[in-house]
Amino acid sequence: MPLSGDPHIVILVEGRSDAAAVAVLLSAHGLDGEGWVKLVPMGGVTNVARDLLKSREEHPEAVVLGLYDLAEQRYVLGALQRSGVPLEAPVDLVEHGFFVCDSDLEDELIRAVGTAAVEDALDELGHLEGFRTFQYQPEWRDRSLNDQLHRFAGSGSGRKVALAERLAVRLDAATTPPPLAGLLERVMQHLDASTPSHP
Repeated sequence: MPLSGDPHIVILVEGRSDAAAVAVLLSAHGLDGEGWVKLVPMGGVTNVARDLLKSREEHPEAVVLGLYDLAEQRYVLGALQRSGVPLEAPVDLVEHGFFVCDSDLEDELIRAVGTAAVEDALDELGHLEGFRTFQYQPEWRDRSLNDQLHRFAGSGSGRKVALAERLAVRLDAATTPPPLAGLLERVMQHLDASTPSHP
């Protein structure tokens, strides 16, 4: 069991927007108290080997979990193999605590809440007018609304993080995307096992 003050769980995510969304859900489920969970934005999945090793060195008693994009699975596989985890094909990385987003977490969130809710969130953030202008750019005019929202969410300083938070608060048990639902369930399982006082 981790020492007092050490996290019981470390969660590796690609960037700040992923961390923002996961933090909202951890808080909503009462899983962010007492320093139980440490979120680590890696600044890109290519850093997963470094941050996996660092997390295990700094918190040897903690369980390391993570989110990753399907197209970047090879980086997670390589990181786990280099850390000494025996992996054989075919590999289900869920068994090792890593949950896959079909495209990326932003796409999962947009599909989960629906495009109308995303436009509502953009309106709350004061970005809806900018999005309408973006939609008429020649290279995006004929793309699907989902694609337009996904691209717009990733542009602009701070927009990606703020929108991720606004979309995460709109999720409920029925709409939480599978990778996030699986991650939350694994967090709860480990906290129940390692924290007697955890409800």
